[in-house]
Amino acid sequence: MKVVKFGGTSLASAEQIKKVFQIVTSDSMRKVVVVSAPGKRTKDDSKVTDLLIACANGYMQGDGQRYLHQILERYVEITKELDVDMMEQIRADLYEVVEGDKSDPAAYMDAVKASGEDNCAKIVAAYFRKQGVQAQYVNPGVAGLIVTNDPGNAQVLPQSYDYLYKLREEDGILIVPGFFGYSESGRVVTFSRGGSDITGSILANGMKATMYENFTDVDAVYAVNPNFINKPAEIKELTYQEMRELSYAGFAVFHDEALIPAFRAGIPVNIKNTNNPQAPGTKIMHTRQHTNGPVIGIASDTGFCSINVSKYLMNREVGFGRRLLHILEDEGISYEHTPSGIDDISVIVRQQQLNEEIEARVVARITDELAVDSVAVERNLAMIMLVGEGMRSNVGTMARAAIALANAGVNIEMINQGSSEVSMMFGVKEEEEKKAVCALYEAFFTLSKV
Repeated sequence: MKVVKFGGTSLASAEQIKKVFQIVTSDSMRKVVVVSAPGKRTKDDSKVTDLLIACANGYMQGDGQRYLHQILERYVEITKELDVDMMEQIRADLYEVVEGDKSDPAAYMDAVKASGEDNCAKIVAAYFRKQGVQAQYVNPGVAGLIVTNDPGNAQVLPQSYDYLYKLREEDGILIVPGFFGYSESGRVVTFSRGGSDITGSILANGMKATMYENFTDVDAVYAVNPNFINKPAEIKELTYQEMRELSYAGFAVFHDEALIPAFRAGIPVNIKNTNNPQAPGTKIMHTRQHTNGPVIGIASDTGFCSINVSKYLMNREVGFGRRLLHILEDEGISYEHTPSGIDDISVIVRQQQLNEEIEARVVARITDELAVDSVAVERNLAMIMLVGEGMRSNVGTMARAAIALANAGVNIEMINQGSSEVSMMFGVKEEEEKKAVCALYEAFFTLSKV
């Protein structure tokens, strides 16, 4: 039995939903279908989720009708072309949710956002039935997908897996909205953005699937951002850890949290293309056979800053790191990396967490409470990650990368290697991100083939 998830581009229009139908019905093993909200039809289009967020913000400020009409127009277009009579129900559902309780803005936002996936699942189920296929919409709450009450960042609760296993007893194809579950008190709570991948992985685990297929709009996972490199190498196989590292570091094709449920159950994941379903795609599993050297992929992301702290004999001061991180915890700041030396430590954080007021307060607290020699914040950094299980047994990967960046004239702001030795990270200025990625790709993928 397979669990199949389709992303927003796969459901952006009636034409795309018809492709979904053909893909699902072409394989009798595809029992569960997880759907996202309709995505962009064109480059300049809007995702339904973005429209719903704007709509919710508008309604909380007293004016969201404009966005609501745009959302309804999308559904009218889709249902009309699919010839399914769903608009009365969708319109009623949308009005009910946008006019709901706004006393808790975070909970209200989650309820509005989740309606995108929810209504899409109902439309897809109706279209399957119209084509003569036994299919039913399954509400995550009824199915037993119980999550923590953390709006926008839900985590699945262990008891969900036992509840979800019972779905195996249901007949026909099950159409499940992704991106959200229900708290123990019965509230709709969403995963982090892009969380339909997480729903699919949870269902694959709970239902003991043999495969989790994730359909998107590319033939495979590429070794590097195709916006930086023309026709980059396709990756045939990845380990769970490699994919998680790449997803975290900027690969948008798969949510970094989505691998955990599949990994724990040992379920292989296959990333495929809705627009070219015959392509083999990229398989994610415990171990892989294909190799291409020490590095399997290069990912990058921007929007980071570094809090650089220096203090003589820092390494001898017991508890220094804990007290430094406690200051960040007090300010509600999560950190990404902490490269350090004997007298220095840097804490890398997402820049959006650190406005001018918070930065001034953090710097003052570190200076006063830790009696440091200096503290400085460096903004607008890009983090570039080299990922590959082969780095564990390969000598000279760091030197090879550093030489490539030096030859390209890219200054390295910081270096950090994960303890697992599967990833290696370089910090550079944001304006040098593309140059750095291209230099590393040439060093590890182009030159190695010569």
